[in-house]
Amino acid sequence: MSKGLIFSGIQPTGNLHLGNYLGAIRNWVALQDEFDCLFCVVDLHAITVEQDPAELRRATVELAAGLIAAGIDPEKNILFNQALNPNHAELAWLFNCVARIGWLNRMTQFKEKAGKHRENATVGLYDYPVLMAADILAYRATHVPVGEDQKQHLELTRDIAQAFNSQFGKDVFPLPEPQIFGAATRVMSLRDGTKKMSKSDSSDYSRINMTDGPDEVALKIRKAKTDPEPIPEKVEDLGDRPEAKNLIGIMAALTGRTAQDVTSDYAGKGFGDFKKGLTEVAVEVLGGVGAEYQRLMADPEHVQAVLARGGEKARALSAPVLQDAYDVMGFLGVKRPY
Repeated sequence: MSKGLIFSGIQPTGNLHLGNYLGAIRNWVALQDEFDCLFCVVDLHAITVEQDPAELRRATVELAAGLIAAGIDPEKNILFNQALNPNHAELAWLFNCVARIGWLNRMTQFKEKAGKHRENATVGLYDYPVLMAADILAYRATHVPVGEDQKQHLELTRDIAQAFNSQFGKDVFPLPEPQIFGAATRVMSLRDGTKKMSKSDSSDYSRINMTDGPDEVALKIRKAKTDPEPIPEKVEDLGDRPEAKNLIGIMAALTGRTAQDVTSDYAGKGFGDFKKGLTEVAVEVLGGVGAEYQRLMADPEHVQAVLARGGEKARALSAPVLQDAYDVMGFLGVKRPY
């Protein structure tokens, strides 16, 4: 029986941080034993907004190195950057001729990203969800790990697959299912517990980068904003203490326990004691990741070679799918060269 196939994508927008790791990447690592997996650095999605070419190349290598360091095995799975497989872009055009404008008009993420300047947004930003559908369906992926912000896009992917199959009278594409994990770990800024941890924050002390060494991790946790109140016995009593709630949530996620378990362990103590414990755990979990990342980045050509091999595998896997799409749509003489 097939294990099923997972497609996961992440944009090359800078160094990975603790929020990326706890929110997605550690789950991706776990999936490797349950599914056949494709992990894609989605550089074509990145250019829906203006990019510096040199920075895009650098960020692509850095992100790939970070994924490998975090535990993604490129020998066991396919790891590649999206532009290495032009079948994504080709299939997106075929889907553009099936998808409806009304469907895209309902996509809330475009409205949020374009803001008040919708008329100046690129067509690519508007059409982003169709390319995402092509990313997934080019491999007939059966499952897709999605966060809250991508659920609507996965529904659109299912709508496109269903419409394509119906229009051409053949089940060319599956209807992929969301891969749901337990309650998502939402990691907030170490400087402001009301804001999500982000690589775009101007303060490096707001986040723990997956590439930080033990001394940097310890310093950032020591400087993390807290309050003078002791830790309560019940997690619900944290109430309106966002910084306290965030640090306890991080400890719970890193140790695989509940926030209530952590709260009980430290009940009555101040955050001085708590931060010492959190530092030990964070250094233990992330220390190996940072060291491996530094090793990989010392040889960026090796990382690029890993991506190139993944791109070849991705093209080979998607070519017959695209051939089926061309055949069923009635194109004459089209034979996929890759």
